[in-house]
Amino acid sequence: QLQLVESGGGLVQPGGSLRLSCTASGFTLDSYAISWFRQAPGKEREGVSCISSSGVSTNFAGSVKGRFTISRDNAKNTVYLQMNSLKPEDTAVYYCATKKARFCYGGSWPYWGQGTQVTVSS
Repeated sequence: QLQLVESGGGLVQPGGSLRLSCTASGFTLDSYAISWFRQAPGKEREGVSCISSSGVSTNFAGSVKGRFTISRDNAKNTVYLQMNSLKPEDTAVYYCATKKARFCYGGSWPYWGQGTQVTVSS
């Protein structure tokens, strides 16, 4: 059974950092692209970042470019989202998702984790 589990969320002050993890079970992550999404209260879900199966190709939403990085450790079956210089507007539930494809572009994301809450507040 394909499963994704996010961890690493929490409460952080503006300007702080968090690293989210997305760990897979039931399949090996190294053949699949992984994407991070977020959803804030009252707002639509938005894509944050994506990484191809090889890790060579990445992309970021304009609102996080230069502050967030994405990486993967296929040996640990885990993808990371490093979030720096966090702002209150980054507050949201963060989800990772995957599809049975190597690249980020095209298609839908049928497999989702349960989400992890990130709150940026002083």
